[in-house]
Amino acid sequence: MSRVFLASRNSKKIVEMRRILVDYVPDVEVLGLHDVTAYDEPAETEPTFAGNAVLKAHAAVAATGLPSVADDSGLCVDALNGMPGVLSARWAGTAKNDLANNRLLLEQLADVPDERRRAHFTCAVALAYPVGAGGVAEHVVHGEMAGRVIREMRGDGGFGYDVLFVPDEGPDQRTAAELSVEEKDAISHRGKAIRTIAPVVADVLGGL
Repeated sequence: MSRVFLASRNSKKIVEMRRILVDYVPDVEVLGLHDVTAYDEPAETEPTFAGNAVLKAHAAVAATGLPSVADDSGLCVDALNGMPGVLSARWAGTAKNDLANNRLLLEQLADVPDERRRAHFTCAVALAYPVGAGGVAEHVVHGEMAGRVIREMRGDGGFGYDVLFVPDEGPDQRTAAELSVEEKDAISHRGKAIRTIAPVVADVLGGL
């Protein structure tokens, strides 16, 4: 069994990562924060998605000794000058409250016409792993999903802002929250980033 650690408590992210990684590493076991001894998780203080992902991946390696993956992602809305961006998870306050975040976004875009509601999800995924005597190597990749923000919440799948986002590549003008997991994996920012990092994870695990 090949083990990789995902620095997340989000069970949907853990399942999503294993679903994609298993094509590259059939016997992979993806562990989450609930599966390891608790450690001090770093605050997401960096101004970029990549910076936050690297910060979390390095802390995870230090705590677990395992090859570790961390991601940071968010919604960047053109009419809000790229915000919420790295603040996406706490846009309505410090608590990660999806409903409050979505309601606030709808309020902020209430007077924005449909043709100016362009947005994209972006995701940075960092892999960090031990090398040599106390060293740590890292790889960082990115993925994006372009689309638009609609005026009402639709769907009960996914998480975050999926209920408000219609991706350009999606079928039938459905929101990301209305897509099947297979449909979303194929086009999502996180799916693209994880598929890009997956061969690197496989190489690292194969070399251990």
